[in-house]
Amino acid sequence: MSETAALWPDVEKGFAHVHRAAHILGTKDQAGGATIRRRYRTFLHALEQDLPTTGDLRRSLKHFLKVTQSYEPGLFHCYDVPDLPRTNNALEQVFGSTRHHERRCTGRKVASPSLVLRGSVRIIAGIGTRLRSYAGEELTPANWDDWRRLRQELETRRQARALRYRFRRDPAGFLHQLERILLKAPLPT
Repeated sequence: MSETAALWPDVEKGFAHVHRAAHILGTKDQAGGATIRRRYRTFLHALEQDLPTTGDLRRSLKHFLKVTQSYEPGLFHCYDVPDLPRTNNALEQVFGSTRHHERRCTGRKVASPSLVLRGSVRIIAGIGTRLRSYAGEELTPANWDDWRRLRQELETRRQARALRYRFRRDPAGFLHQLERILLKAPLPT
C-alpha cells in the first residue's frame, strides 16, 4: 500500500476526469447533439488547460484527448437520432442480431452473400422494421432518382460478383475469350 500511495492522487484526478466525461456523454436530458458536443468540448478544453498540472497522468490524458478527437465526428449522432445505440457494443449487438436472424431465416451457418451485396438496403430495412410496421404507402420512395441510383448501384455490385464466377462455370470458354482479347490487342512497338 505504501509503495503505491504516491500514485493515488493522480489516479483520483484521472478518475474524476473520466467520470465527468461519462456524465456529459451519458446525459439523460433531451439536449441535442450540438449542445452535448459544446459541453464536451468545453470539458476537453478545460482538460487540456489542466495538462501541465497533471504530473504522471499527463501521458494518459494526452492519449484520452487523442482518442476522443478521433471518435468525435460520429460521437454525437445518437443524441439527434432517436433509438440510435450510444455505444459501439450496442451497435454491434444490433448488427449481430441482424446477422443471426439472417442465418436463421436462410438456414445458413454463415451470413448470406446477398447480405454483402444488398446489405446497405437489407440491414437498414431489418433494423427499421423491428421498431414498427410500415404500410405500403410509407414504402414508396420519396425521391425516385435516389431510388433508381441505389438500384443501379446494387445491380452493378451484383454484376461484378457474377463476373467472378465466369471461369468456374466455363473454364475453356473463359480462357478462349481471354485469348481473343489478347490477340486483338496490338503488340507494343
